[in-house]
Amino acid sequence: MTLAARLLVLLVFWLLAAPARPGSEGDGGWQRRGPGTSAAVAEEPRCTVERRADLAYAEFIQQYAYSRPVILQGLTDNSKFRALCSRERLLASFGDNVVRLSTANTYSYQKVDIPFQEYVERLLHPQDPNSLGNDTLYFFGDNNFTEWASLFRHYTPPTFGLLGTTPAYSFGIAGAGSGVPFHWHGPGFSEVIYGRKVSTSAGSCIPLRRHPSSIPTRPHCPGSRTHTQP
Repeated sequence: MTLAARLLVLLVFWLLAAPARPGSEGDGGWQRRGPGTSAAVAEEPRCTVERRADLAYAEFIQQYAYSRPVILQGLTDNSKFRALCSRERLLASFGDNVVRLSTANTYSYQKVDIPFQEYVERLLHPQDPNSLGNDTLYFFGDNNFTEWASLFRHYTPPTFGLLGTTPAYSFGIAGAGSGVPFHWHGPGFSEVIYGRKVSTSAGSCIPLRRHPSSIPTRPHCPGSRTHTQP
């Protein structure tokens, strides 16, 4: 890992265009039904990562920051940001803006520029679980923080941080079942605005004889732990 990677805290906030689970409070208009929806959003095993709603910073540093994941609850209030991230309001505010899409493989080799509205209406659909990373384009990172400043200024980041690090933000909107199959980066937070995000910790899920570009977006990972953020 490079020095630059060690000094980076990655702050990620996601919108996932997936059907909300029964009983969830609104989906911001991102709920979409279509071919492959059931397979793309199939329920994962219950998350086993510890959830904390009363975590002090000192305890975070001592018990979690450098050793194991934790789901922080009630740390910030991003209800206003969430309202601004509804499908209708994002299209009204940024529909004509050009966004940069990346392929969902390890190094995001391919980049494609496309109007945000075209991405939402044409490409934002449930992902075939067997689709390859190099065949999947989605909007994550490569954000224009000047053009989207009117939205991002309403985001409240986590209050916890690591000494000697500089935060970097990455905003994304992706279809149900999409994601990067295998990648690595420095320490970071991930906040889901709508939908849910499933993460798999390191285990035996790296197909060593296959190039990272050709790994399915949701590979089978025997022996690994799956974590779900609602």
